[in-house]
Amino acid sequence: MSLPFTRCRETVRGAGLPRVLGGCCALGAAVLAGALAGSSSFAVHAQQSRTAKDGVYAGGQATRGQAIYKGKCASCHGETLEGLQGPALAGDGFLGVWGNQPLSDLVGKVQHTMPRSEPGTITRQQATDVVAYLLQAGKFPAGTAELSGDEAALKQIMLPGPQAPASRPPAATAQTMAFPPAGNLAEVMRGILFPSANVIFDAQVVDPGAPRKKSSSSASDSLSVRFADVYPGWQLVDYAAVALAESAPLMLTPGRRCENGKPVPVGRADWIKLTQDLADAGKAAYKASQSRNQDAVIEVSNQVSESCLNCHRAFRDGRGGGAARCVPRE
Repeated sequence: MSLPFTRCRETVRGAGLPRVLGGCCALGAAVLAGALAGSSSFAVHAQQSRTAKDGVYAGGQATRGQAIYKGKCASCHGETLEGLQGPALAGDGFLGVWGNQPLSDLVGKVQHTMPRSEPGTITRQQATDVVAYLLQAGKFPAGTAELSGDEAALKQIMLPGPQAPASRPPAATAQTMAFPPAGNLAEVMRGILFPSANVIFDAQVVDPGAPRKKSSSSASDSLSVRFADVYPGWQLVDYAAVALAESAPLMLTPGRRCENGKPVPVGRADWIKLTQDLADAGKAAYKASQSRNQDAVIEVSNQVSESCLNCHRAFRDGRGGGAARCVPRE
């Protein structure tokens, strides 16, 4: 299997800074200056961190958000936020997904991806007002000042996680189904991981949000061409990132074999860590894609590339070259 490479930029070894390759991506000095400035002000921001329990929105703002919610969100999420076609937006289920995350993530989700039928039609102010309403519905107290839509300010406000039950009932005994592997590791890589990673890398050079040219595909075209317009560009990146995160554990399936017939070293600590790194990279790519910001995806693609490269160096490209798959370099 060929290793997917980052097309636009890579991480400079040891420095952790992006480097432009081939003039494909533009990265101004202001980005570096901002990063350096941000490191010096970290302590100040850390002192300003709050939670949604600290009265971070105003009652009037929540009222505006409720009106927006009824017009744009209730048909999917329910009049009382109970969830219909879309998930519930109140209660422990909601906090289980969004708890322990900054409000910037939730506001960004509403702004960039909602409503599902018309994503991107909600303004930043409207998204912030909707989140204020969600906080009110979740019994978080109102304050005197409105919730700001400023990204940096929202990053400093955390949504608490769900309350842990006082006592847990005994876990129900359920039969655990085990599915034996259907393919070897190389087939899993080529069928799921490799094409999914390349969708993320492709977002470095093709803006997923740019209007698409009308397809003129025919029955003689390849499958990738014929089905390229099934989902909008950003959704393709979302789904590719989810595929990476969800399928990475397939590398740990007991009984799976490598292409050369050797068993996959599922019990090795380094193999397990590399698998976790790939799953983490997929989750990070999904979060970046949800921002609908191409620069954010370009940045996280370095993490995806590094997770692939580190595993290939250790277990594919060692002694004996590509034929010695799953043999760690000693």
